Amino acid sequence: MIRNPLEAILNSNKREEKTMSKPVVATTSLAGCFGCHMSLLDIDERILTLIELVEFNKSPVDDIKTFTKAVDIGLIEGGVCNSENVEVLKSFRKHCKILVSVGECAIMGGLPALRNGIPVEECLHEAYIGGPTVQLNKDGIMPNDDELPMLLDKVYPCHEIVKIDYFLPGCPPRADLIWDALVALVTGDPMKLPYEVVKFD
Repeated sequence: MIRNPLEAILNSNKREEKTMSKPVVATTSLAGCFGCHMSLLDIDERILTLIELVEFNKSPVDDIKTFTKAVDIGLIEGGVCNSENVEVLKSFRKHCKILVSVGECAIMGGLPALRNGIPVEECLHEAYIGGPTVQLNKDGIMPNDDELPMLLDKVYPCHEIVKIDYFLPGCPPRADLIWDALVALVTGDPMKLPYEVVKFD
């Protein structure tokens, strides 16, 4: 844990807070379950220290919908399954100096990638027409609206769409891993991935 050095940094910089700008962090969830964001919140009381250390921009954490400034660190949860995911991911790459894939969905496609061996047409038919739980769609209507993003041929890991700088494994990554990684990125320390903070189940 990097609590004491971080507190020392915060205390030593209090006089300069008015003139210094905090590092900016943005987060998003693509094709995932939002579990990685929940793991971020699981840093518990350290969230108060984090708020002192960084500023959030374009994140469900602060509900800012669009980028309003350049971002130092972007955290990406979830894989890439549709055209909207591609646009969001490319926008994060454009606006973020450092981009981090957080969790197995972002790194390898995760559970959403279970559909990768099935043609998209078959997936849609199962979901909306022929599936055992489909009862209300007796007319066989498929969703077809310009507002709906187009499904890709498969679910892609983020690094196959844009350059990713760091990977935080886990489903979801442990809160301590996310905390340590953020502190390392903000303070310029080397990022460490000790065995005890890596979670695969």
